[in-house]
Amino acid sequence: MKIKIMLIAFLLIISNKSIAQSVSSSPYSLFGLGSEYDANFGSISAIGSSGIALPTNKFINNLNPASLGFMYLNHFLFDVGGKAIVTSYQDISTKESRNNMQFSHIAVAFPISKKTGISLALKPYSSSAYKISNLSLGVKDSNEFYTYSATGTGGLNDFDLSYGYRMNNKLSLGVEGSVLFGNTTVDENYIVENSLLNNLKTTNYSGVRMTLGSQYVVDSSFTIGATIKSPTKINASKVGTISITDVSGSSIIETDLTLDVDDYIMPVEIGLGVSKIFASNYNFSFDYHKSFWSDTNQSDSYGVFTNQDKFSIGLSFEKFNKNRSYFDRIKYSTGLNYDTGYLEVDSKKVKNASLSIGVSLPLDNMFSMLNISYSYGQKGSVTNGLIKENYHKLSLNLSLDAIWFVKRKFE
Repeated sequence: MKIKIMLIAFLLIISNKSIAQSVSSSPYSLFGLGSEYDANFGSISAIGSSGIALPTNKFINNLNPASLGFMYLNHFLFDVGGKAIVTSYQDISTKESRNNMQFSHIAVAFPISKKTGISLALKPYSSSAYKISNLSLGVKDSNEFYTYSATGTGGLNDFDLSYGYRMNNKLSLGVEGSVLFGNTTVDENYIVENSLLNNLKTTNYSGVRMTLGSQYVVDSSFTIGATIKSPTKINASKVGTISITDVSGSSIIETDLTLDVDDYIMPVEIGLGVSKIFASNYNFSFDYHKSFWSDTNQSDSYGVFTNQDKFSIGLSFEKFNKNRSYFDRIKYSTGLNYDTGYLEVDSKKVKNASLSIGVSLPLDNMFSMLNISYSYGQKGSVTNGLIKENYHKLSLNLSLDAIWFVKRKFE
């Protein structure tokens, strides 16, 4: 009953405060589909977003569908989360701060046999939230200037269906299908002399992507994992409204215009991970991701796409001896994450690095946990005309475990 009350309270907090503000504010979200969202489940945020080789037995592992093959029979897992983020932005001359709360994800997972498991998840994939104010730009082949302002909003959602099958006691394979959908809106204003041109554009996106995964248990303390995401085309369609207002105040408006837009290409992505238990109570995890953006042969009006490398390291401590007290059952975690980024602006890559710590607080005698983690990170730089982001992120995940279809021995 206590868990149910906590769950209801948590969901009310998320629905009332986070979903309404479930986009991140970042100047880099004007690129591509927006800033990618790190919707990590369980304690993954605390271990540097690593976990390709971790099984789905005590929590839902959204990094590898093969992990579902190691689910415990009759256990039903539920995970929901949110984030609070404080970010400061700095360029050569200015500095400002913004705060926001974000809905992270909602997911369920359950076994359908002794060797198979399935999961469903809904989470944001990317967000676009930026503002450009009164930027003075020169007219090409002219000595004249115009003033440019723009506001971007929107983003994509990700609905996942994952399936894992354990071939034997050591090898599990998995497949995930992701449906990406959503839209971004850009409201642009151009002031030339005494005339105002407003260009309001909405781009709708939709597409499907597949992920294959595997996990192999070398021994009871060492597991390796791998994933590969297929290249795919995200279909795009753009409609817009253009209005021109002159000095006299009269306007010319054209609405429901069908505008040309290129489809968005997502690259092949590979991931490799290891998990090692040592000294009985410590779990070390390391992941490496490679995304082949250069092979998509696409560019952005503000930069170019380049190959991306991600490195994730995590370490957790949890006592596994029997007859543990409540405090002995708390899990402590820390991690590092480094991302070279996939955007290059003026020959400078937009890199991201973060450090995280966290605790997992038990809620019952099974696997239900309240996962709390804090991350500090930096993205971009103040050189080459870029903007540096310093962010503090507090993640809160509720991972619940319930037993299904087990007869009571005592009434």
